[in-house]
Amino acid sequence: MRVVVVGATGLIGSRTVARLRDHGVEAVPVSRATGVDVTTGEGLDEALRGVEVVVDVTDAPSRAERASVDFFDTAAGRLLPAAAAAGAEHYLALSVVGTDRVPGGYFRAKALQEQRVRRSPIPHSVVRATPFYESVDALSRSTVYADGVHVAPALVRPVSTADVAAAVAHAAVGVPLFGVLEVAGPEQFRLDELTAKVQAANGDPRGVITDPNAPFFGAVPDERALLPGTDAHLGRTTLDQWLAQR
Repeated sequence: MRVVVVGATGLIGSRTVARLRDHGVEAVPVSRATGVDVTTGEGLDEALRGVEVVVDVTDAPSRAERASVDFFDTAAGRLLPAAAAAGAEHYLALSVVGTDRVPGGYFRAKALQEQRVRRSPIPHSVVRATPFYESVDALSRSTVYADGVHVAPALVRPVSTADVAAAVAHAAVGVPLFGVLEVAGPEQFRLDELTAKVQAANGDPRGVITDPNAPFFGAVPDERALLPGTDAHLGRTTLDQWLAQR
């Protein structure tokens, strides 16, 4: 089986390639580093030659709504027709939990990408992940006001990128879902509580301010909007384990 992983140099992409190879699959990493640009189409047709499964784990360079919408609209507009022309039998896209409930920001961009995937003639799967520990770590470092870090009290089940990559690889070698698989972590926190724990582990003295109006990925989520359904696949890595492994 020839699986092309697009966006292979990112946190999820590099781990997905490794997990696919653990399955004995011919995993082909594709990214700008390999001469392929999904926004221009450069090198795409050659990279997809002979492909059976396309795993799309590309990511926008910004979480801002306009920039992320533009990126995924352009990338999907290049990738899906090229994959269809190459004869791909399965197209898997990585998305985020909450795309069907959070109406703005990065979530809107991922919802539009999902729509394009569903409308494509290629059999498809969508894997939606809850916030990565790494995303919360980045949030704790960047969302800063004069009085501290403002974070919404939304409920989350944060997940490790290793657990997401394992789920993506498993779904990629299986039959197309024609639907959504949600992946989440084993523990539930409030996002503000989780951010405070990550800050403490980092030795960061800044305070966390609970702010119901604080955006996450460019949108303000309701309390339960970032939680997966009851049938989500749960990863194994706890917060303490992830902190110890860094």
